[in-house]
Amino acid sequence: MPPKKQNDGNTKKRKRIPSAGSNAQASHESPSKAPKLSSATKKPFKSLKPRKPDAVPKDNTKKAPLSGRERRLHAKELAEARKKKRKRHYNLEQELAHLWEKMRRHEIAKEDRAKLVTEALQKMKGKIPEIAGSHISSRVLQTCVKHCSQAERDAVFEELRPHFLSLAYNAYSVHLVKKMLDNASKKQLAGFISTLRGHVAPLLRHMVGSVVVEHAYELSNAAQKQELLSELYSTELQLFKDLVSLKESRLLDVISKLGLQIGSVIRHMTSVIQPILEKGIVDHSIIHRVLLEYFSVADQSSVTDILQQLSSPLLVRMIGTKDGAKIGILCAKYGNAKERKKILKGLKGHIAKTAFHQYGCLVLVCILSIVDDTNLVIIRELQPTLRELILDKNGRRPILQLLHPNCSRYFSPDELTSLNSSILSLSLKDQSETSSQTEALEVSPNDEKSKEDTEMAVDEPSKDDTPKDDSYVAEGGKKDPFVRRQELLIKSGLAESLLDICIENVGELIRSNFGREVLYEVATGGSDGILHPTLDDKITSLHEAVASLSAMPKSDDSEEDHVLENFHSSRTIRKLVLDCPNFASTLWQKAIKGKSESWAQGHSCKVISAFLESPDSKVQKLVKKELQPLIDSGILKNQKARELSTK
Repeated sequence: MPPKKQNDGNTKKRKRIPSAGSNAQASHESPSKAPKLSSATKKPFKSLKPRKPDAVPKDNTKKAPLSGRERRLHAKELAEARKKKRKRHYNLEQELAHLWEKMRRHEIAKEDRAKLVTEALQKMKGKIPEIAGSHISSRVLQTCVKHCSQAERDAVFEELRPHFLSLAYNAYSVHLVKKMLDNASKKQLAGFISTLRGHVAPLLRHMVGSVVVEHAYELSNAAQKQELLSELYSTELQLFKDLVSLKESRLLDVISKLGLQIGSVIRHMTSVIQPILEKGIVDHSIIHRVLLEYFSVADQSSVTDILQQLSSPLLVRMIGTKDGAKIGILCAKYGNAKERKKILKGLKGHIAKTAFHQYGCLVLVCILSIVDDTNLVIIRELQPTLRELILDKNGRRPILQLLHPNCSRYFSPDELTSLNSSILSLSLKDQSETSSQTEALEVSPNDEKSKEDTEMAVDEPSKDDTPKDDSYVAEGGKKDPFVRRQELLIKSGLAESLLDICIENVGELIRSNFGREVLYEVATGGSDGILHPTLDDKITSLHEAVASLSAMPKSDDSEEDHVLENFHSSRTIRKLVLDCPNFASTLWQKAIKGKSESWAQGHSCKVISAFLESPDSKVQKLVKKELQPLIDSGILKNQKARELSTK
């Protein structure tokens, strides 16, 4: 590459501004170059900015700034204009909102409200499906449906009938659909349920649509409930309406009657249930019912997968229904230690509220009966509300379960059945029963494919007699039940707190319909003498507190009945006399001795007779001398007392 030519006479290391004299010299030395302009003659540097247009003469009169109120009004006008462009029925909605403010007042007369409702319905006629999705119009429609006449309500129902499915997916119109169902006749409700046919599963997968299905399920009769459920069991039942009658309410009965392929049923139900659980839509009773039916037919691995998904904080939202509580009990029974810990973690902060619930308390009862790691059970959450729990119908049950487990006096047969419920495919003791049920569910031998599917789906748990995971076979804990109860009652300090509350509130508890049962169990030391001998001193103090209350004289001025004459307390004291000889002796010495004749009539006579019926010979010997004259004179009438007098 040739070297660049350099100009020897004009070597520039940096730019310089030459003076006037140097310019002349430079022009003489290099005449070929144009002379440079001096600073005086050099043109000014042109700016790169675009040239501004000719200035408009300014108006010296300044506009006054808008006030805050004017700015708000201007913004409101702009918002109104945007809404008018966006909403087709905006002016109608404003008129309806104005009428709604009048008709929903409590002090308005019925006649005036009826006129406003009629006027609003006339304005909405023909446009109800279009405006039902608006948060304003939906509220107006709900009020109109509530207060309108039956003819007007029927007209609204007929106008909405073709659009119920689309309205069920809207967050605002769903409330209108529920209101329409609440006021619907039997014929209208049946028609609505028929429109749901083929759409039950998609609606249940939708957060808003599932609310409509649940509401219809709660309002429907047994046959209509079966119609809604059968659609979730199998595609055949979804397509053909009249295959199942009311007699076949259980899924097992449906499969055996129709000869359905159990493998196909399980696959269909799994495809329905899984998306619902993944979205966390577990609050509805219809879903709980489907899950229980699924547990009755599914194999071990399928049931295990569902139980693992439910053993989480989701379970807290399920235990508010009867079937949901059963699912909670099954999750606690068949879950391993890790899953039970998740359940308890989800219940943390909700223990007291759950204990007061009709069905939720049964889940707590189950947990207290089977969880081995008693440190996980949050007894401390029960202690701040212990007095309220004792006096509540449902709240007392977890406490009574610890004092006297599975007692038929405190739990109904249906509740005991729920507590003892099990899943055949997960129960080791029921494996033979599962196999026999599998044979009963097999279809006709002509359908070989159906038979293979049935055997594959149901016989899978019985391939290996020894399950791989013992956590799903054991229905309860491995710890001895008595030891578990001791840890929960004695070591946690719960029993001591119970005794303190019973002593402090003995009058209120013994007169209460529910509190008296807890007091009785505590005073007798609990089943198997669980409170003895650790708390013998406090139990004796409780006996003395009851005896002192019984020793108080009768008072006509008192608003409360005497404990020996009150309906509930007299029967509790009678039971204590029969079942607890120590209490009987204390009561006799402190309250009854020398006064038995005055208590030999009314409700209190049952207490006096109990001394003679006591199975303890020492108690009978203690009272016989004073009570025998009452028997002879006929004041005290008791069959067993007569038998004793003849001996």
